[in-house]
Amino acid sequence: MQSPPRIRDTSGQDQVLARPTGLRRLPKAWLLGGAGALAVLLAALWVAGGWASGASSFDASRLRIAQVTRGDLVRDLSAEGRVITANSPTLYAIAGGTVSLKVVAGDVVEAGQELAVIDSPELRSRLVQEESTLASLEGEADRAVLDAQLTRSEAQKLLDQAQIDYTAAQRDVERYERAYAGGAVSKNEYDRALDGLKKAELGLAAARKDFALQGQGAGIDARNKQLMAERQRAVVAELRRQVDALTLRAPFDGQVGQVQVAQGTNVAINAPILSVIDLSVFEVEIRVPESFARDLSIGVPAQIASSGNRYSATVSAVSPEVVNGEVTARLRFDQGQQPPNLRQNQRLSARIVLDTREDVLMVERGPFLEQDGGRFAWVVEGSSAVRRPIQAGASSLNAVEIVSGLEEGERIVVSGTDQFANADRVRISGQ
Repeated sequence: MQSPPRIRDTSGQDQVLARPTGLRRLPKAWLLGGAGALAVLLAALWVAGGWASGASSFDASRLRIAQVTRGDLVRDLSAEGRVITANSPTLYAIAGGTVSLKVVAGDVVEAGQELAVIDSPELRSRLVQEESTLASLEGEADRAVLDAQLTRSEAQKLLDQAQIDYTAAQRDVERYERAYAGGAVSKNEYDRALDGLKKAELGLAAARKDFALQGQGAGIDARNKQLMAERQRAVVAELRRQVDALTLRAPFDGQVGQVQVAQGTNVAINAPILSVIDLSVFEVEIRVPESFARDLSIGVPAQIASSGNRYSATVSAVSPEVVNGEVTARLRFDQGQQPPNLRQNQRLSARIVLDTREDVLMVERGPFLEQDGGRFAWVVEGSSAVRRPIQAGASSLNAVEIVSGLEEGERIVVSGTDQFANADRVRISGQ
């Protein structure tokens, strides 16, 4: 039999190498250890450099750095507001009764147009009763005036009679005086004539006084009756006004707003019936943070944006209370500046200019203001930030005035300073 073929191996290709000398004889583990020691040394040097330049090191990507510039600082605030009607009264029932509506919500109305009528039999009955009372009192007042005239006439007649008696007594005295001088009458007769004159004089004085008193008394009675009638006229006039007010009329040209009762409803006195909206006068109601409440006052200028245009306005009202950290204010459009086709509750943006300071040092506003009350800032010097005392002034929404402590062109950390704690110097890496 034929033997199987032999398979050749690689023994003929192997060669014996000489043993390495010097560094080549060092174990591989030693080389790795040396590289690790070198890395540790470099890290220590880097840390030592960081300690030399600052207590801690922070990544620049976690900070916001801004440059101090010079310019005009405009203190303003922006807010979203909604359009409200400056004049939208609600009409109420002057008395209880059944309501008959003449319009529906959304109808355009003119001044004086009937909107609803309230049928109040009780009020109309009171008016009739008071009108009857007024007629009676007016009759009594007229009768009192007539009685006063009669009393004055009677007193005048008595006064005239006393005047005639006095005149006759004077003539008797003159006649008796001539007769006594001629010896035709005695002394007693002459004296009797003088007594008659004295009596007539007293009667005339009494008649004059009685005439004045009778006139005053009659005038007082007539005036009292007239005052009672005048009072009743005021009562009747008020009731007539209330009866007229049973017909609710539009106070101005506008649009019917919300109708709060149904047709034919029996309502109580002072119940709301419907509201009328004045479409010619609108205001914008905004809410601003309470930090601006101290600077916000009536008359401050504002701008309202609508459809890409800006319209001038002024602050017309400011709420006296703070609700949820906000203050409510109203902006009124200047004369002739109201945008066309406004709708109630439409959203608009507003800008209020509180103050403008020209040519001041300022920097971007950031959390660093709240951290130390605006008394310190971290100024960037190379790869470090140094804590420096400053004095901050007025601030706007995006900038703050620097009164002292910084120079134009310097850079400070405006955000992320809460990481620095109270360190005087920190290192900033990755700039």
